[in-house]
Amino acid sequence: MLSAHQLLGLDPSHLEAVGAQQLERRCAKAFVAMQAAALADGIDLQLASGWRSFERQLAIFNGKASGQRPLQDRHGQACDPLAMSDADLLDAILAWSALPGTSRHHWGTDLDLYDANALPAAQLKLEPWEYQQGGPNFALSQWLNRHMSAYGFYRPYQQALGGVAPEPWHLSYAPVSAHLLNQFDLSLLEHTLSHSDIKLKASILAQLPGLVEQYCYRIAAPPQ
Repeated sequence: MLSAHQLLGLDPSHLEAVGAQQLERRCAKAFVAMQAAALADGIDLQLASGWRSFERQLAIFNGKASGQRPLQDRHGQACDPLAMSDADLLDAILAWSALPGTSRHHWGTDLDLYDANALPAAQLKLEPWEYQQGGPNFALSQWLNRHMSAYGFYRPYQQALGGVAPEPWHLSYAPVSAHLLNQFDLSLLEHTLSHSDIKLKASILAQLPGLVEQYCYRIAAPPQ
């Protein structure tokens, strides 16, 4: 059980450090065990991203909306935010980067992974090709397919369901995360966003329930 503010990335009191990152305590223990097993098989499993605060997610969102960060549509094609409608711009951003307050990274149960033996963090792009055959993280992806469930992890974005695009690098610790969407407080999210400096605010608030349904709830079912 997390508090409403923890779910929104506003309170980090449920976390513990894992290297330079932070994870929810139970997730951290499971990740460290999985990391040791991967290392025994020659894979240096590292966190590209663990917990992420509301403010950090806001900076990512605003950077993409303003053109200060690279932006791709859900098909991986570069696009210009200044030449897009609000609807198309929102979809391009939310296909890869969550609306602040809705990111599963806020929970500390979700993480982005790479193999540091295959490429340095500075070269990592977190793009699907890196985890496909011929990509530097393909061996890692195959290893995760075989072993992640034994440690409680699964991929919530493994299929194209019309929400977030498939992300083979993104794992979720199901024993905790599977219950958290049921705790989500839409009214608090609306209040928080309305008092933030998020770009596209009027468009977001006008369709917030639909955005949450599309980009938060359209995920692969956690393992039973």
